[in-house]
Amino acid sequence: MPKGLMYLIIVGDGMADYPVEEAGGKTPLQLAYKPNMDYIAGRSRMGMLRTLRPDLPKGSDVANLIILGYDPYVCYTGRGPLEAAARRIRVEDDEVVFRCNLITVEGGRILDYSGEHVTTDEARLLISVLNDRLNELGRFHAGVSYRNLFISKIGEGLKATPPHDIVGEKYEEHMLKPLNEDSRRLNEMMLKSISILSENPVNKRRIDSGKRPANMVWIWGQGRMPRLEPFSEKHGLKGTVISAVDLIKGIGWLAGMVVPEVPGATGYYDTNYENKALYAVNALEDSDFVYLHVEAPDEAGHEGSFKTKVRVIEEMDRRLIGRILDNIRIDDVSISILIDHPTPVSVKNHTVDPVPFAIMKPGIKGDGKPFDEESGSKGSFSMIDGMDFIKILKEA
Repeated sequence: MPKGLMYLIIVGDGMADYPVEEAGGKTPLQLAYKPNMDYIAGRSRMGMLRTLRPDLPKGSDVANLIILGYDPYVCYTGRGPLEAAARRIRVEDDEVVFRCNLITVEGGRILDYSGEHVTTDEARLLISVLNDRLNELGRFHAGVSYRNLFISKIGEGLKATPPHDIVGEKYEEHMLKPLNEDSRRLNEMMLKSISILSENPVNKRRIDSGKRPANMVWIWGQGRMPRLEPFSEKHGLKGTVISAVDLIKGIGWLAGMVVPEVPGATGYYDTNYENKALYAVNALEDSDFVYLHVEAPDEAGHEGSFKTKVRVIEEMDRRLIGRILDNIRIDDVSISILIDHPTPVSVKNHTVDPVPFAIMKPGIKGDGKPFDEESGSKGSFSMIDGMDFIKILKEA
């Protein structure tokens, strides 16, 4: 076991929210029954964390880089390359990596940014067809569910809109810009994908079973492969990243951290919380710093479901955090609860508002508050920039 204090960071992606009138003016965090989270928060110093920048994408890529102490103005090139790193995909220096969503379109509009969470097996079949029939400009790589990649030698510098930002809107108004030869060819590729995917047996079976088809590819978040300073050199800590999401795993891999594959971790509501807890506890045997990321609250926010968000917070508390607390000595570990960005159910998208955080550390008197947005705003840390989080964590 490493010498000195160990650090466990639990990140609820998109968990922060706005008060909802129909819920008595409470947020999902305030309404959820989460005794384990509140146990940690009550023994923690709390505050608010600025994790995003108004002139950069409002995504988990930028937010988690900032939390881990990496300046996005220096190292951020796009979301796609980070996901490619997680999958160990070989990318040449002259190639551009796009995130490629399988989405649902109908009547010229985007209905769903995830093809109603098309399964990974279905996505692999659809991506294989695209590589056979739509490969003039690059190659597609299957990932997890709707989260896939497209790699090309063109497209760097184009403006690309994340599909979760434009659900319900006309897709032709949000194609790649500015209009030039690269954007024309890539936009044409996306439009061609509609007929190819719509006629595929995978989508015909989905429609027959009452599900939305994953009938278009949408490329965005592009960039060339970045380089990150090793986390151990930057912070003097040996780190492990535990997540089901390629974006987070890619950051960890590029930073030289240990990135295990957790059986049953899906990045959705059906994720295996118990295995993630087990891997986090085991990681503390070898690492000084464990970064445990949970995607489900963000998905609930994007779907605009207050009830679902409350439910997944409660499941995360009971099945993940409770299990961790039952299997570690809290005198040996500093436990922090973080949120990378808000995903309010009323907005169905990310916002740049600061988020609450809590740091529990042996020997430090806590603020005695539950974990929620209001408590964070009244915490003893006040407002902290995300780039300073690890510094504060080690010094608190």
